[in-house]
Parts: sequence; structure tokens; C-alpha cells
Amino acid sequence: MSHRKRQLSLAVAVGMLAAVGGTGAAHATVRGPQPVVTRAGVDPSLLRGRGANLGFAEQNAFDARTDGTVLAPDTTPYTLASEATGRQAVSLRPGQYVDFTLPADTNAITVRYSIPDAPGGGGVTAPLDVSVDGHHRQTMTLTSQYAWLYNEYPFSNDPGAGPLNPDWWTTECDCVPDQTTPAPVFPTPFRPSHFYDEQRLLLDHTYRAGQVIRLAVPAGSPAATTTIDVLDTQHVAPPLPAPRNALDVRDFGADPTGVKDSADAFDAAVAAAQRSGRTVWVPPGTYQVNRHIIVDRVTIQGAGNWYTVIKGHQVTLSSPAPDGSIHTGVGFYGKDASAGGSHDVHLRDFAIEGDVRERIDTDQVNGVGGALSDSSIEGLYIHHTKVGIWLDGPMNDLRITGNQIADQIADGINFHGGVTNSVVANNFVRNTGDDGIALWSAPAADAHDVVADNTVQTPVLANGIALYGGSDLTVAGNLVADPIREGSAIQLGTRFGAVPFAGRISVADNTTVRAGTFELNWKIGLGAIWLYALEHSIDADVQVTGDDFLDNTYDAIMLVSDWSVKDQYSISNVHFSHIRVDGTGTDVVSARAAGSATFQDVVARNVGAVGVNNCGSFHFTPFGSEFTLTDLGGNTGGGTTGAWLAPWELPNTITCDDRPTVVPPPAPSPWK
Repeated sequence: MSHRKRQLSLAVAVGMLAAVGGTGAAHATVRGPQPVVTRAGVDPSLLRGRGANLGFAEQNAFDARTDGTVLAPDTTPYTLASEATGRQAVSLRPGQYVDFTLPADTNAITVRYSIPDAPGGGGVTAPLDVSVDGHHRQTMTLTSQYAWLYNEYPFSNDPGAGPLNPDWWTTECDCVPDQTTPAPVFPTPFRPSHFYDEQRLLLDHTYRAGQVIRLAVPAGSPAATTTIDVLDTQHVAPPLPAPRNALDVRDFGADPTGVKDSADAFDAAVAAAQRSGRTVWVPPGTYQVNRHIIVDRVTIQGAGNWYTVIKGHQVTLSSPAPDGSIHTGVGFYGKDASAGGSHDVHLRDFAIEGDVRERIDTDQVNGVGGALSDSSIEGLYIHHTKVGIWLDGPMNDLRITGNQIADQIADGINFHGGVTNSVVANNFVRNTGDDGIALWSAPAADAHDVVADNTVQTPVLANGIALYGGSDLTVAGNLVADPIREGSAIQLGTRFGAVPFAGRISVADNTTVRAGTFELNWKIGLGAIWLYALEHSIDADVQVTGDDFLDNTYDAIMLVSDWSVKDQYSISNVHFSHIRVDGTGTDVVSARAAGSATFQDVVARNVGAVGVNNCGSFHFTPFGSEFTLTDLGGNTGGGTTGAWLAPWELPNTITCDDRPTVVPPPAPSPWK
């Protein structure tokens, strides 16, 4: 049902009900339209239960009642709509609102929003009023201080800056500027991105299903527009009690008001806990910590990530650290692997609020870092750090479960080099500045790791889930949606110095939504899943089975080798089975490499172009493409051109269309 039809068909019913807490006075309770709850902007029934479940309900602003402007769908980089969940959002001017009907009892909300940058950069603040059933409750203070990046990698906070790397290839001019006479002039701001942020709010009490939350921009707001993307609603349990016999950080001088720096108190509590074998307890409050807390053989327990907040300023170091850092900030770090790493560390149930506003790759300003073996990270909310969780191996046996990571400058979670027998499960990652979740096997292989049942949404740059080399890895049951630029939902790539793939690589029972970005340098669309042979061939046993690729902007499946190495590296021993493809802007399979793959029970519909776009390695030999497809049966469905895997395409018919016409697919729908 369209947005307009939904609003017309679900008229507002107003009833007089008793008061719901607060002052205790009776007042009218506004009953709004039926709530439209989505996950990653689609009906949850289409997702087969995949992705994380952390107890909150997502509602898109474009499905809600509003007097603002609903932004048209867009997948073009550098736009507010393209970075929104579902590729749409609602823009409010001062005095306008958006109403959300609560789908369940709610005492906490998270608002994903964007407000403009300051003219010279650095961000602004602006109010957003939150009311329930027409009664004002609270005002949020929104900020754009952690959003709005510009320019080329590694990006700038200055909207007036020209290209950072004039010796790099620039897509806007199809040239290398410092080799061009006259040098091209680029309008500013140049390549704005990373528009959104999110903010959480505990409400004054619990409101009931059917009541209406209004987000309204006050008439005097300094923000010319306030763009609302998603409202997350949930019922947060009361604070957790202190573990028995735990050490309270306040007894070591920690300040729960956040006024005094508590880093030394945390260090003292950790040291005492290590000596005694007791847990470090961090009660409700906000604790200022402006540097790393080094952890080893210790448990740090908070009262819940809505109640215990560990927050720090980014601090400029007087001289660069040995690792190249020029800043420090709040973070919990295991010892470096070269020093043996840390063991038996357990971080639970608190929030880490950083202060990172620019990307400096040498900086160690991550929420959690170092090497953590035989350890766990559970129930954290990590916000405004560089990378939520970046681990440098070798290390073994880490469990990362039930965390929320949002608004990072770089990755959400990264296993870097020799992380083994570890699990990343049931985490929600949104709005990263690089890969949402990455296993990066450089210089040593990540091995026997599992990435399961996570949700990754709107990575602004790169991929939702990326495997860069490694051995015996599993990616299963995840939900990945809306990658924005230079990446896709799932990538298997031999790049960035990673070791080759080995053993079995399993990509099973995942769902991708609106994936496959336009690669600005290659000027082609990417697949929702893409295998990329850049530094080595891909010839491990790759099993892609049971996955759903929904509403693909371009291809569902892409296998590609870089042009410069297309005659050196190939992709083979890849097997696709029991796949459902619902909607492609172009093809089901795009092959731009030498090699082979098998297909069994791959069902496709709403295919925008020929089912197989087979370019091979672009030699166009009289014997056909250098890439061979093997039909193992059960491959059905297609689009306007007929069956997606037609006999005439097999085994290696050249069907190369370098840039096929894109036909936007219809929205996903239930399978019969």
C-alpha cells in the first residue's frame, strides 16, 4: 500500500481515556493509524527471522503521519535519501512534525535524524520536541557535530576544502587533477556524506501501545530542516542490580555525575578486581573517562546500557604515541598481542560514548580494542568512536553478542589478523563510515570465526559484512541493508594485503535488502554479494546457500577481478544453492572474471535485464567466455527476458553488456 493510501485508509480515531501516569490528570489519548513496523525498511515477514533481535521496534518516518516533506527514494550517493533506511526519510521545517503510533508499551526511544552542518563545518545543535498524545513531555537537543564529512578518503570536516589528494583519480572529472591543465575546479562542499546521527531518550514513564509520539521541530529552531529517518521504540527493563560481592567503582573515586574524570578510579577498581577475583560494578550514572582503560582478567559490569554511560572527550596527545596515535579517548583495551594480549575479560551492559569527529587511521580511539582471548563483550551500546570494536590478533575465543554500535567514523566491528574461533552474533550495527562487520586476514588468517544473526544497516562507505581472506569462516542468518557507496551487502575479497581464502567459506541463510551500490570508479553497479579477486585467486570451497537477495539495485550476484589482474587471478569452486532473488535492477549474475560457479535451486523474479551478464575476462574468445556456469537443476524464474538461467546462456555464452540499463524492481513481496 502506498504512503498516501495508507494515510487515507487509516483515519485517526480519538478516544477519551484515563490518564497514563505523569500528573495524574485525565486527558485525551490520541489513537493514531496502525503502526507500520519494519526491519531495515521492509515487512519483517519477508525476512524469515534473520538479523539481530535486541527488543526494539523500527518505524520509518516515511510510513508515519506528517505535515513535512517525504523525500523521494534515491540510491545516489551524497544525498539524504540514499543514506536513510529504506532510501527515504521525512524532512521537517520549523513548526512541522511527524507522528508515530506506538506498536507496544514503550519507555525509551531512539531517533535517527539529520540536521545541517554549520556553514564553516563543526556542526550545530537544535531542539526536537517529543510529546505523547498532544502533551509535551521532553525536548531532545540534536547535534550535527558528529556527522557531515566531506571530500575524499580519509575525509574532512571542512565543507570548503578542495580535493585532499590531487594526485588521485577523481571520478567527477575522470582525471587525475594534478596531471590536468588547467586543474579542474570542484564545487564545494565536495562529496558531503555521513549525514545522520542518532540520539536516545528515556521517557518519563511507560506509554501504551496505540498512543502517539510526536516529534516536532519548534518554530524557532536554528536548523533550517530536521530530517527524521527512523524511530526505534522499546521497553527498557529497570537497572540491573549489583553483582554479589562486586567492587563498586564509586568506592575508588569514580564520579557518576560525569563532572570529574574517573579514569584513575576505573584503573584502581580493575587492579583490585584482578587481585581479588571480584567483578567491577559500575552503577547507573555518567562517568567521564578520557583515555583507555587497560583490561585483563577482569569483568566490568554495568546496570544496563541505558543507565551506565562511560563517556569521554577526545584528547590530543602532546606527542604521537608509538602506534602513531595523535589522540586518545574513552575505550576499553586489551593488552597488545605482542605483549601476550589479554585473557578472561568480560565487558557487559554499559554504554561507551566517544567524541570522535574525524577519521585519522593511526588513532586508537575505538570503543574496544587490543587483543582479547577467552573473553566476551555483551550488551554494550557504542556510539561516536572511530571503530566500535577493533581487535588486533593473534587472539582466540572471543564472543561479541547483543551489542548496538552506531554512528562510527570507520568500521563497526573488525577482526584484524589472526582472530580465531570467535563469534559475532546478534549485534545491531547502523551508520558506520566503513565496513559494518569485517574479518580482515592481514597479516595472518582469521579462522573458524562465525558472524551470525546480526543486522547491519546503512554503512556509508564499503560493505555491510566483508571477509577479506581467511579460512573456514561462516556468515549466517544476518540481515544487511542499504549500503551507500563503494561496497555492498556481503563481500568476499582478496584485497588490502589479506591472505588467500582457504578451507570452506559458508555464506548461508542471510537476507540482503536494497544492496549493490554504483561503483563510482568503475562506473558499474555491484552485486548484493560480490566476490572480488584483486590480490589472489578465490578458489577455496565457497558455499552460498539459503540466502535471500531482495530489491537489488543492480545485480544479485557479482564475481569480478580487477582489470589490471584479470589474466592472473580467477574465481572458481563457488557454489550457489537454494537462493531466492526478488528484484534486480539489472542481472541475477554478473561475471567479470575467469573461473566457474555452480547453481542449484536459485529462484529469481522481477529481473531487470538478461539473467546472466557474462563478460568473463573480456577477451571475447571464439570459444565463449572465460567464466563457466554449471546448472545443477531447479534454477527457475526470471524477468522480461525469460528464464534467468536459460539453456542458451550455458555453459559460457558471452552475454556481456558492460553497463546494462537499470530497471528499478518492485518492492519485495511474499513468496507463494
